[in-house]
Amino acid sequence: MTPGSLSGSFDVRLGRMRRATLLGGAVLGLALSAGSAMSTDAPGEHVVTMGNMSFGKMPTGVKVGDAIVWVNRDTVPHTATARDKSFDVRVLAGQTGRMRVKKAGTIPFYCIYHAAMRGSLTVAAQ
Repeated sequence: MTPGSLSGSFDVRLGRMRRATLLGGAVLGLALSAGSAMSTDAPGEHVVTMGNMSFGKMPTGVKVGDAIVWVNRDTVPHTATARDKSFDVRVLAGQTGRMRVKKAGTIPFYCIYHAAMRGSLTVAAQ
């Protein structure tokens, strides 16, 4: 072998490696962009706890279509009743209730059994 042929062989392999790296990067880029284009925002699920005769911290990032799970940790029943009548979830002591958010906006709600139990749910459009 002559010194020139060894160098030429190395250059060919290096060129193949560069093309393979570029091709692999392009395929990966296409796969990632296709995955993000095909992904849809699946509805989320948020939990609100009722305990000590009050509503717990309201979740953030709630969107229309998301589910709210109301967890009653008290020994008495509660409701989460929207002032605009857009939802009314009744939850027995020690039980959970579930609802799907149907409208965007800031929705004040209360417990029909306990006047001091009030809250406000902020919902973004999809």
